[in-house]
Amino acid sequence: MNAYDVIIKPVRSEKAYDGIANKKYAFVVDRRADKKQIKAAVEEIFKVQVEKVNTVNVRGKYKRQGRTEGYTSSYKKAYVQLAASSKSIEFFDSLT
Repeated sequence: MNAYDVIIKPVRSEKAYDGIANKKYAFVVDRRADKKQIKAAVEEIFKVQVEKVNTVNVRGKYKRQGRTEGYTSSYKKAYVQLAASSKSIEFFDSLT
């Protein structure tokens, strides 16, 4: 798995935006990726130093629309804390 297979997309939510000021970023990642792979992928793609990675398995939500019902897709989310000496991720600077 290369770095671009591990990181799928950034999380766009209020909680994720609040962490940007403290160099804490959220990403949707591959469900099979572990913390070491996520750390290596973020460091390779964004050229930063990662201090800590926390992961969360998010279960799909139950949705109903008329007679149709089911669950949304489950996914894995990673919160990445950068080192204090590291530069911020430029992609997120335009979002705040």
